Amino acid sequence: MPGAPTNMLKSPRIVSPARKQLLATRAQDMRRFPSEPERVLWRALRGSRLGVPFRRQVVIDNRYIADFVAPSLRLVVEVDGGVHAQRRAADAQRDRDLSRLGFQVLRMPAELVMRDLHAAVALVLLAVKSTRR
Repeated sequence: MPGAPTNMLKSPRIVSPARKQLLATRAQDMRRFPSEPERVLWRALRGSRLGVPFRRQVVIDNRYIADFVAPSLRLVVEVDGGVHAQRRAADAQRDRDLSRLGFQVLRMPAELVMRDLHAAVALVLLAVKSTRR
C-alpha cells in the first residue's frame, strides 16, 4: 500500500497460519459477494473518488475484517445492517480495539446507504476531511 506503514494491518500477536488463511478466504468471499449496501457504497468509494484510496474487506490485526479502509488515513468505514442491532456490545469492543490500533471507525447504517447514498458519501467525506487534520 503506497503511503501506508508496512506494518499497519499486521499484528505483533502470534496467529496460526490456519487462522490467517481462514480470514483471508473469508475476506475474499466477502469481496466477491458483497451485501447490496456494500456494493452500492463501494461504487462511490473506489478509485480514490473521495480523494483518498479505499480498500474493501480488509483483514486488520488478524482478527477483524473491515468493510472499507482508507489505509493512508487509518479510517475504517463499516456498513451496519440489521444484524448489528443484536451485536452492539461486540461492535463497541471491536471499535475500541481498532481505535487502540490507531484507526478511526465510522459506522454507517445500511438503510442510509440504500435510501440516501449522497448523504452516506457526505458522511464518509466528512470523516476523510476530519481524519486528514
